[in-house]
Amino acid sequence: MTLTKKPPPIKGRGALSNAGGRFELHAHEAFDDGWNADDLEPAAPGVTVTIDSARTALTYNDSPDIGFDRSINAYRGCEHGCIYCFARPTHAYLGLSPGLDFETRLFAKPNAAVLLEKELRHRNYVCRPIALGTNTDPYQPIERQWRITRQILEVLAAFSHPVTILTKSARIERDIDILAPMAARHLVEVRLSVTTMDSQLARRLEPRATAPLRRIEVIKNLNDAGIPTGVMIAPIIPVLTDPEMEDILEACVKAGAQSAGYVMLRLPLEVKDLFKEWLAVHEPLKAEHVMSLVRGARGGKENDPHFSTRMVGTGPYADLIAQRFTLACKKFHLNKVRERLNTSRFRTPQPDTGQLTLF
Repeated sequence: MTLTKKPPPIKGRGALSNAGGRFELHAHEAFDDGWNADDLEPAAPGVTVTIDSARTALTYNDSPDIGFDRSINAYRGCEHGCIYCFARPTHAYLGLSPGLDFETRLFAKPNAAVLLEKELRHRNYVCRPIALGTNTDPYQPIERQWRITRQILEVLAAFSHPVTILTKSARIERDIDILAPMAARHLVEVRLSVTTMDSQLARRLEPRATAPLRRIEVIKNLNDAGIPTGVMIAPIIPVLTDPEMEDILEACVKAGAQSAGYVMLRLPLEVKDLFKEWLAVHEPLKAEHVMSLVRGARGGKENDPHFSTRMVGTGPYADLIAQRFTLACKKFHLNKVRERLNTSRFRTPQPDTGQLTLF
C-alpha cells in the first residue's frame, strides 16, 4: 500500500511540488515507499534561464477591469516564487509546471528593448501608458544580470513615453536615475506590492521577494526622488493577511504613498491546488477557514474568472473588505489626486546611425 504524504517545504521556493500543467497527458504523485527517503530535506532546484525569441514587445488587451491596454513582460516565470501568483498557469503553455518550474525555469527576452523601439516608431502607433509588472515582476532577481527592464526604460525615456510599474522588489531603486527625470515630465507612476508586514509569513508566501519593511522604505526613497509612488495590497488573503490592511496603508502613507489599490486572492486553474497544498503544510490550522472565506467571496467556488468580480470578489466578506479599504483610504487621504500620465510629450527620436543629418 502506498501512502500519500504532504510534500515538505523547499528552502527559498514557494511551491511545494512540480505537477504537470493542464495540457500534459501524464501526471505524477509522490508517495512513501517505506524507506523514509522523504525525511531528508529536498534540495532547492536551481534556476535556469532560456532565451525567449519574442517577435513583439508589446502585449495588448481589452479587459474591461484592467486600467491599461498594453504591457511589456521582460520575463516569463518569476523567481520571487509567490505561491498565490495568478500568472503561474501561463507556464503550462510552455509544457512546464506552474509549480516549481514557474519559479526556476525562467525565460528572458533580451531583444525586448529593440522590438519596443521598432513598435514605437511605427507610423500608426498611438501613445498610451505602457504597464510593466502586470504578469511577472520586472525587477525579479535575474534582472540584476539581464538588465532588460532598464533597457526598456531607456527606450521609453528616449521617446518620452509614459509607463506604470508594479513591483515588489527594491531593485527598482537602481533605475531612479531614469525614473526621476521621467517623473518630472509626468511620464511614470510606480506602485509597490505589499502583501503583509509579517516578515516570517512573507518569507513563506513570497520567498525571494524583497522583505516587506524594505518595500515600504523603497516607497519613501522613490517619493523622495520625486517619483509618484503608491501601494498595491495584492492579494488580500482571508485570515492570513486581511487583518493587516489598514496597518499596511498607514505605513505606506507615512513613507509617502499617494495612491492605493487592492486585489482579492485569485486562484485560477493550477494555482488553487498549489495554494491549498501550501496551506496544508504552512497553515494547517487555518487552511479550512481560509478556503471557506475564499469560496464565500467567489460565489461558492474557489475561483471566479468574470471580469466584473474577479479582482474584488462578491458577497458579505468581499463587501466588508471593500468598505474597510474605502474608509482607510479616506482616513489616510489616499487616491485624492492622481495626475494623468502625459501622452502629449511622445516623440520619435532620430535613429542613431552615427551620421550627421542634412537638416
